Amino acid sequence: MLGLDGVPFSLIAELDREGALPCFRRLLARGSLRRMNSVLPCVSSVAWGSYMTGVNPARHGIFGFVDRIPQTMETFVPTSIHMTGATLWEWLSAHGKTVVVVNVPGTYPPRKVKGILIAGFLCPDINKVAYPVHVAQDLKAMGYRIDIDSWKARESRDDFLVEVNEALDRRLDAAFRLMQDVDWDFFQLHIMETDRINHFLWRHWKENDRVYGPAFLNFYRQVDRYLGLLVDRMGEGTDLIILSDHGFCELKREVFLNHWLEQEGFLTMRNGSDRVKDIHPESRAYSLFPGRVYVNLKGREATGTVSGEREYETTRQSLIEALQAFTDPDSGEPIVKTVFKREDVYGGPFLNMAPDLVAVPHDGYDLKGDFGRPVTTMRSPVVGMHTYDDAFLYVQNREILRDDDRFSIMDAHGAVLALMNVTRPDGIEAQELL
Repeated sequence: MLGLDGVPFSLIAELDREGALPCFRRLLARGSLRRMNSVLPCVSSVAWGSYMTGVNPARHGIFGFVDRIPQTMETFVPTSIHMTGATLWEWLSAHGKTVVVVNVPGTYPPRKVKGILIAGFLCPDINKVAYPVHVAQDLKAMGYRIDIDSWKARESRDDFLVEVNEALDRRLDAAFRLMQDVDWDFFQLHIMETDRINHFLWRHWKENDRVYGPAFLNFYRQVDRYLGLLVDRMGEGTDLIILSDHGFCELKREVFLNHWLEQEGFLTMRNGSDRVKDIHPESRAYSLFPGRVYVNLKGREATGTVSGEREYETTRQSLIEALQAFTDPDSGEPIVKTVFKREDVYGGPFLNMAPDLVAVPHDGYDLKGDFGRPVTTMRSPVVGMHTYDDAFLYVQNREILRDDDRFSIMDAHGAVLALMNVTRPDGIEAQELL
């Protein structure tokens, strides 16, 4: 399994037409490639959590990079500790399969497997990145990098390019060594650097920037070269799946939804605070990134004031109507494409943790959850953003049968189970996908 974070189906198609991906082109001649959906919201921790568990967020419990404890309104960063249920590699381990998992988002802290698990970018310390623990020392000796410093990328694109290419090189060095040294049954490598370069150079590529357009393309050529080496080292009879977790597009404006909610009379903050715990009780709603909108519900939120089913539904309907009418104050363009009620997109025991509404923006508008911002929209040093409907799945030597609006990254979980001849006793079945 090769994960290419944030690589759109449309980008693969375009770069293939330009002849920029010769290794991928050879694979396309003997495999099946399909566009697929992400999940809502389409951020990496939620999408890869849905892939690794095979279920939607209301069953695995991860709804974003940041969440809140309603009883206290304190925020926290969800990790593997908060993810419920067994992951794909835990199921494979339970069936006696030796696994190697490298860098998948949502795997920190690393949970026990039969084999090796190297966690992803939420890990703050390389000494804590791996199970078994001793693997971390080997990674340190190799100069392995968990992730780049995305804040530095806002200051210097040149320094960013050095970092992102070095991180890619070290990631593949480690992967090739593990492929050779471990007698594995299942190997998953995740490349986060594709997401990083898309965030910071997408516009430069689209606009044919003289310097950074070629740098973007050269990076993808290097990814393609590594793909060729990976295929060469897999060995005969090994199945190959490549997938992404969401698409990408140019980011036109960051949208500070909480400032807009204040302007619309839905939200009031105590003393101009920038913390969710300082929401004033007279507030009716607030938002967390990206586009998750919560009713300030009495009996759930510590600051809750909206009471009863009737007022709850009236508030949700008012929010939907306001969001659908929300336009860019500069251009007049509509910002929100669709607004979903939580019960329309989620189902499971953690539905009560889900946002009450999920606002899906038009391409180019990134719905932020910051509090205390003095403006509704602004330009950003980040030039690319995630999209829901342009992820992809590739399977070598097999036909992908699914090709419909409901085909999503969760389906890839069942495809792996089918290829590995593993069944789960909890109702998650191998999908009739291949």
